[in-house]
Amino acid sequence: MTTLDHVRSPEAYAGPGPFGVLAAQVRAEVLRYRRLPEYVVGVVVLPVILFAMFGLPNAEQTLPGGTSVVALLFVSFACYGIVSQALFTFGADLAEERQQGWLRRLRATPMPMGVYFGGKLALSLVWSLVTITGIALLAQLAGDAGFSPARLATTVGVLLLGTVCFSPMGSAIAYWARPRAVTTIVNLVFLPLSFLSGFFFPLSQLPDVLQGVAPWLPTYHFGQLAWGAMAPADDISLFGATTGGSTWLHVVVVVGWGVACTVLTALGYRRDLDRERS
Repeated sequence: MTTLDHVRSPEAYAGPGPFGVLAAQVRAEVLRYRRLPEYVVGVVVLPVILFAMFGLPNAEQTLPGGTSVVALLFVSFACYGIVSQALFTFGADLAEERQQGWLRRLRATPMPMGVYFGGKLALSLVWSLVTITGIALLAQLAGDAGFSPARLATTVGVLLLGTVCFSPMGSAIAYWARPRAVTTIVNLVFLPLSFLSGFFFPLSQLPDVLQGVAPWLPTYHFGQLAWGAMAPADDISLFGATTGGSTWLHVVVVVGWGVACTVLTALGYRRDLDRERS
């Protein structure tokens, strides 16, 4: 008896590979959002408009350490924009696709679900960069922010870290809440997180009880990291933001929340699979 060698044709090996599949998924996500201009306006353009309304009027103020107030307000509104788009891209959007049965169809295809989530995260990073760039350009060109290139680069890195860590929070909400209630829940989570973390006004203006809650929130530590990357501690204090805790504490809290929400997302995903099989 002879043994036949199975030789695959070159075409059988042809394929985009994992990174090619991920790039195709990102492209599909971008094309999808091109048909949803209202999303771009609400998540990307709104933080820029708010900064123009409330940040630029402080254009001529400079703190003793040399940091312009506009530069720190850029950080505040960029943090707001990052958390907003991360929660809504992975929250309301993912919930809608679950409700429509799109994720169930994807699981029937050869594409790994990790590529789907990776594509959404990559798109979220793109939206974050667009938001950051828009606010930074406005701050520099119209507000004479006087950014230090090194500090600006570090701040952008912190903001992108926030995108990666807050996106799982949105997906966790999407998997554990009823799809029709996700948008409401995201708003109920997002707005208090933003206000209680000092993105819009100093924490000292809040009641003592709420000031005590702030250090337990991931957005508070996210803001501390971002402001600390942009300016020295003395300028941050004069700006009205608190400067308590070490940098590593802030990193551990933000990343820890991201990991915890990733675990919740994985458990929710597994629950969906079990329901389909039962």
